[in-house]
Amino acid sequence: MSKNSKSTSSKEDLEWSEVGQLGLRYARIPLALLCVEAFYWFLTQPSDTLAPLQVTEAWLWNEMTNFLYSDGEYIASTLSTHNGWMTRIDLVHVDFPGNYDTVGLYVSDECAGVHEMIFLSTLVAMTEGVPQRLKIRSIVVMCSIIYILNILRLVVFYPIAVSDCTANPNQAECLAGMWNWHTFVYEWGFLLVLVTMWVVWFWKVGGPARTLDASAGADEKWRFKLRSAWAPKHYYLLAGAVLLLLFAAHNVTNNEEAMAAKETLDFCYFSELVTSECGQAQNRWDDAIGYAWSLSALGIMVIGATSVVIQRPDEHGNWPEKLESEKQNESEHEEKIPTSRHSKKKSGSWKKSGSRKKNSEEE
Repeated sequence: MSKNSKSTSSKEDLEWSEVGQLGLRYARIPLALLCVEAFYWFLTQPSDTLAPLQVTEAWLWNEMTNFLYSDGEYIASTLSTHNGWMTRIDLVHVDFPGNYDTVGLYVSDECAGVHEMIFLSTLVAMTEGVPQRLKIRSIVVMCSIIYILNILRLVVFYPIAVSDCTANPNQAECLAGMWNWHTFVYEWGFLLVLVTMWVVWFWKVGGPARTLDASAGADEKWRFKLRSAWAPKHYYLLAGAVLLLLFAAHNVTNNEEAMAAKETLDFCYFSELVTSECGQAQNRWDDAIGYAWSLSALGIMVIGATSVVIQRPDEHGNWPEKLESEKQNESEHEEKIPTSRHSKKKSGSWKKSGSRKKNSEEE
């Protein structure tokens, strides 16, 4: 009895390799989120990386604020440039602090909502057992919802500031409520909304049952493999990625403006100066470094996406390599099969020679 129980328990125990596979399977979502966070950090190092999206959001913010809160005689906000882009919003009210009764804000790359879109898209894409088309449709709908919620978050700034500054006019402290709202939404509000959206979507699409079915099925639903078949378009993509890396290196080594800013910055550090010129040089050099990081991140992403393919088994559970090897073995087996000379179709003038021989015998 002791032998049987011991052998049974040993068969049911998991090997370390299986434990590692299970751990990797359930840890791939946080690992993917960390990789996405790192990529987003590199991408947004320079200022105004997502400038086209920032401009559209600033325009919508300004138009909606004026539509909702302007009284016809006075406008509620104005749109102007910030760092060369139309992303600056000046909220206007007589009770706002300052000589011009305005509060200057601008839409940065962090305020564009792309961070939240990437986070939620990664959660949806890494969910097991859900068809790819359903994932893509869900990501498009969810990103649209995030875009709208982000615009509404910005539009709410004006009534909060007006309410507080009407009670405490022309005081800088009256803007604290607006900044507290911004900080709460930025740090916790969007996170709660994103997790809630994913949980609701997960239950609506039957996520628990789909995940259990995927776990009880094949060991691997997909896997990464290095590309074996290369087409001209892949070489073009690699060439473009190399150009991005070269531009990144050029931006911090041979760019005249960046080099001038670096020299000014070194002189400021050496002389321990704190001037506006030193601050501008610091910003210019930071932007040069940031653009280099962004271009490098894009180049590395293109190289990785081009060099690696995602493989999936067919309906019989066979991977592409197995099918290719089976076809190759079949072709080699057919080549090795000996063929008899009698099975070959006769050609040439054997009929003519045979008929001549028959005619000579009759004569």
